[in-house]
Amino acid sequence: MKTCRRDTPRLEAPRAHPWTDAASSSAHRYVDFKASPQLVRTALEDFTPWNGSGAVETFYRLVEWVNEPAGAFESNDSEFTGPHANDSHPPKSQECSGRLMILFRDLPVNLSYARMEALERDVHLRLAELDPGFEWGIVGTTVMRTHYLGLPGGAGGPLGYQLMLSFWAWGDTEVETMANLDRLLRNLSEALRGVERHEPKDALEPRVRA
Repeated sequence: MKTCRRDTPRLEAPRAHPWTDAASSSAHRYVDFKASPQLVRTALEDFTPWNGSGAVETFYRLVEWVNEPAGAFESNDSEFTGPHANDSHPPKSQECSGRLMILFRDLPVNLSYARMEALERDVHLRLAELDPGFEWGIVGTTVMRTHYLGLPGGAGGPLGYQLMLSFWAWGDTEVETMANLDRLLRNLSEALRGVERHEPKDALEPRVRA
């Protein structure tokens, strides 16, 4: 499975957890899927137009698993752009893309850059072991600066991190593109389950990096 690392500009404003608004629409709001798992299939506005596809069902199951009781992680945000014409990845003519933001359920752990960097590295290692013949999809990772509003440390919350998992899939038709996305998301789901099984229980001392 192909992966890459994507840096974010250091001057980009930190995100927030939980976030309270969205640039695309003021109607979009953070949903705590740990508390309301029944909303996964209705609250992810970018995905609902594609309900019924295998890929979107796989994504919903991934989000449900990330937020299930007693899990190591939780989600913060997601995004999806469905199949559309694309000329940047020949020979395939269509592309779809999206992202899932994840963080440690134990919020103070997210203040450690070393711990988030280790999570990112483990995701790459797990994906590298999976589906080596798959060419038409890739997962990218970015460690994003994040203010944790629920932790003490100033009005905006202490500055920590979360992991953005971006993904792209390609095909010559909408059906092929979504089938490749489904394959990618199944690989990502398996990788994250492997990461969680081997996640150390002891948190590193927080090391905040501006």
